[in-house]
Amino acid sequence: MGDCEGQGLVRWRDRTVSSGPCRLADYRTSNEKQPAMKITVQRSGGIAAMTRVWSVDAVSPDEKERWVPIVEACPWDEAKSQARTPNEPDRFMYSIRAGQRRATLPDRAVTGPWQELVECAQAEGSESRGRLGSRR
Repeated sequence: MGDCEGQGLVRWRDRTVSSGPCRLADYRTSNEKQPAMKITVQRSGGIAAMTRVWSVDAVSPDEKERWVPIVEACPWDEAKSQARTPNEPDRFMYSIRAGQRRATLPDRAVTGPWQELVECAQAEGSESRGRLGSRR
């Protein structure tokens, strides 16, 4: 995966908006009224079969303004069919949670908006080892 600093265009709520370093630039929503959002990315598998977890808590209006468009750009409904696709040996599987949304994706499906979400969570989230939802 590339770094989180790339520029590109992302479809979000029937619009094409510019994405910048870990965020969709210049697009404001009424995030002040939205509750805090916890974003968690768990990566498991690989050759060493290690599990790593990155978590981000988007609490402030600025944090929500930054993370909500990244989360909304991901095709959550399409991810359900990806979860049933068998993974290749020694490859990673990603379990992603954002608010009430859940997705499980094989490594090869983490592209486009999913890749941006994963890379931003890895770059900015707090990291732990273990399972999603377990006490650390």
